[in-house]
This record gives sequence, C-alpha cells and structure tokens, in this order.
Amino acid sequence: MINFLLGRIGSALITVFGASILAFVVLRAVPTNPARLIAGPFANDEVIAAITTQLGLNKPLVVQYFDYVVSFFSGDWGFSYSAGQPVLSQIVQRLPASAELALYAFAFAFVGAVLLTVLVSFLKSKWLDGLLRLFSFISVGIPPFWLALLFLMVFFEQLGWFPGPVGRGPAPADIRTGFYTFDYLLAGNLTGFSTAFHHLALPALALALGPLGYLVRLLRANLLDVVSEPFVTVLHAKGVAPISTHFQHILPNAFLPTLTAGGLILAQLLGGSVLVERIFVWPGIGTLVIDGILRQDYAVVQAFIMLSAIIYIGVNLLVDILYGYVDPRVRRS
Repeated sequence: MINFLLGRIGSALITVFGASILAFVVLRAVPTNPARLIAGPFANDEVIAAITTQLGLNKPLVVQYFDYVVSFFSGDWGFSYSAGQPVLSQIVQRLPASAELALYAFAFAFVGAVLLTVLVSFLKSKWLDGLLRLFSFISVGIPPFWLALLFLMVFFEQLGWFPGPVGRGPAPADIRTGFYTFDYLLAGNLTGFSTAFHHLALPALALALGPLGYLVRLLRANLLDVVSEPFVTVLHAKGVAPISTHFQHILPNAFLPTLTAGGLILAQLLGGSVLVERIFVWPGIGTLVIDGILRQDYAVVQAFIMLSAIIYIGVNLLVDILYGYVDPRVRRS
C-alpha cells in the first residue's frame, strides 16, 4: 500500500510541475508587456522599467520560474492590476460560489445517473433501455453553454419558473461556509435556502446534463458486464432473490469502476465552468478568469491555470487512493 501511495503522489507532483511550467509560459508568451499594462497607457519608460524590475521580469527565465513557484506555494499568487488587490484574495472570495455550483451539478448528475440506470436495469424494459441510451448519446454531445442559453430562454423568459441571470441571489446575513444554501440551512432560514437553491438550479442542471449522460452510459455498461459474471449465475442457482442479487451484489460491483469517472467529473466542475458562470452572471472563478482575459489581467489567468490543475490532480489523487483501498487488485497492479 505504501508503494502504491508513493507512486500516485509522485505522479501527482510531476503533473503539478508540468502545470506550473504551462502557467508560467502563458504569461510570458503574450505579446503585451505586463509592466506596461500595470503602469497604464500614459506611463513613461522610467516607470515601466521600475515596474519591470519590481516584478523581476528582467531576470533570466529560469530564475523567474523559480521565483514564481516559490511565491505561488508561499501564498503570493500575483497582483490583479484591474481589481487592485492580490489574486489570491479574489480567488478566495469567488471559490465558494464555484464550489457550491459544482457540488450541486455533480450531485444532480450522479444521483440522476444512479436512479435512471438502476430503474431501467431492474425493470428490464428494452424500450426504456433504448430511450436511456438515446438520452445518454445526445446529452454527452450538447455543450453546457448552449444548454444554459436554452434553459434561460425556456424556463426564465417563456415560463418564468426560475430567476434570470442575476447571480446567486441575496446573501445570508451570517456567512459561515460561503455556500448560500448551507448557510441558510444552518441559520434555519428555509425561505432563504429555497431562494438560493432556485438561483443555482438552472446553471447546475446545465452543467450536470453532460456528466449525467456519460455516467448513465458508463453505469449501464458496467451493469451489463457484472450481470454476465459467473457469480451472478451461482447466486441465481442458489435461489437468492432477484432483488437481493441486484442491489447487494450486482450494483456495488458495477459502481466501483465509476469512482474514477466521478472523481474526474467533480474535479472538472470544481475547476470552474467558465462559460456557464458567465451566462448566469455567477460570481465564481469562471467569471473571474473571463474578466481577467478581457482586461488582459494575466496574473489572474495564470493563477486560474494552476488552481484548476491542482484541484484536478488533487481530486484524482484522492480517487486513486480510495479506489486502491477499496479494490486490492489496483494496489497489486
């Protein structure tokens, strides 16, 4: 188990190293001089030279990269000249909004996939199974931003069931977690919870539909593989009730391979859903990075690349460790 953990951690560190190089190169590859952007269009050469020295942009690239890595992991993620505050402060302010949206989207996708797949597999209806396969095929290919626009047009403009692109809604009086729905529940404010949930339902569903279709396809394939295993035939021969065989033996074995896919989907959602957040004016990391690109605030973009990579790698590492703990065959391999 120790060798397994060391191998996974080593792979994660190598990937983080590659992501740090990518983030570093992005800022240096843009044609605009960061010092000139910070100084403004009317700054003279002396001011630009002073800012260049202050940022260390006149040092060799290797030294700049080393300084960047040390600064990043010591909490200095750069300074946003457009917002006039450190990038890390901006991300800390925006992260709860993105995380709440991502967790709800993941919950919608995972719970929906489990319910649909279990229902269809238990009923053994060819018509329902064909309908489920068609749904999974279509949903995987629809871009989330297109769904976001469609949902707004139908459920906001036409039916008026959900609020429009106005962000998260009113903030709780006492913010403890940064997740509005959780904070309202902790305060015992069910009306506030309903309002917060109402605001995040459409963007979460827009993000969830693609992962839902993918998880449905994966779970269905896993169920078909497990059903054909010899131990299922043995259970039927022993007279074990079909319901018991299905829920106690077939489903747990089919869910296990879904751990990795679920972890990758969650990491992708946590990394920020840029276009969907922008469409719904959701005050998360995705909106922050688009604003950074439009304003040429590349320190924000650089930090976003690193943060997304760390989240993706961290969640994937946790899933690998959990998978290895649950399934000894993975550790041996």
